[in-house]
Amino acid sequence: MPRRTATMLASTLILIALLCAGVLMKVPYSEMSPGPTVNTLGKVGGEPVLQISGHKTYKTSGNLNMTTVRVTGADYNMNLVEAVYGWLAHDSVVVPHDTLYPNGKTEQQSTQENAEEFSQSQESAKVAALTELGIPVTSRVVVSTVIKGSPAQGKLHAGDVIKAVDGTAVRQPEDVATLVTKHKPGENVTFTVIPAKTAAAAEKAGKEPQGSEKITITTAKAPKENRAIVGIQAGTDHTFPFRIDIKLADVGGPSAGLMFSLGIIDKLTPGQLTGGKFIAGTGTIDDQGKVGPIGGINMKLVGARNAGARYFLTPDDNCRAAASDTPSGLTLVKVKTIDDAKKSLEKIRTGDTAALPSCSAG
Repeated sequence: MPRRTATMLASTLILIALLCAGVLMKVPYSEMSPGPTVNTLGKVGGEPVLQISGHKTYKTSGNLNMTTVRVTGADYNMNLVEAVYGWLAHDSVVVPHDTLYPNGKTEQQSTQENAEEFSQSQESAKVAALTELGIPVTSRVVVSTVIKGSPAQGKLHAGDVIKAVDGTAVRQPEDVATLVTKHKPGENVTFTVIPAKTAAAAEKAGKEPQGSEKITITTAKAPKENRAIVGIQAGTDHTFPFRIDIKLADVGGPSAGLMFSLGIIDKLTPGQLTGGKFIAGTGTIDDQGKVGPIGGINMKLVGARNAGARYFLTPDDNCRAAASDTPSGLTLVKVKTIDDAKKSLEKIRTGDTAALPSCSAG
């Protein structure tokens, strides 16, 4: 066999062997890629994403798209070839597996956490939208979770409304821990609560819940800390003056909050917030309308541009990363609050785009 032919054959066999090894060799990485985008003003499966009843709504136009990121599952073992391809591809990112699933978190646990965050983001989006419109929302501190085996188990229940601790009125969830930790472990603390069933019945009847009870609990010592606990997590429950439902399945995490808020505002106010333009965005939102950062910003930019977006509402804290690799034809708009977003939408609607707050890579 001629030397040249033998060399080419040997090289080919070596390349095949390396490819086979790469396919068989598993590496501790996961992949992030652009996920689907959803118009919060539109429909999914023939059903409106935002459904409002009990209040007048108005016609909308254009797009206010929330964006998502697709990730490989916790149990998926990426091979070396896939990892190299992902590193070289522009529309995906390969990250250490522990970045997405820290401390051995399973896919089921991650899905559950994402579902809880998504549910909370919907509540905050409703509160922020109605507050921005000057529509009153009733808020109250409740028991969110009772830890199994804790002093509170059997005495307090999820959904109980916490009115006071040791006679001091509770206004924010963090007030509960502050008042409990004034005690030493082993001391008694008294909760004034309205039972969850009573509160639920009152809400169904459209009335304020009445009929509080006093419950005394002996505190315990926190694990690894010398402070008193009772074993609950406090949260906030809201009562809305009319019904707002967000119908969207198979989506998790808190990052759609801003776009849900803007969609709700658009439906509840005359005129059209987008002016018929295609706008996408992302960002968490709290009850006060503050926009927070999210993960996977560059993947969301790609997904938005692929869907047809021309403008992208970008949380201030994500601006630098977003500006470092912005898809062609997409204009980044920096937002810190829901009010910022509304003002920027007005500029887009009226064509005053030169005045839009922009993101900088510097």
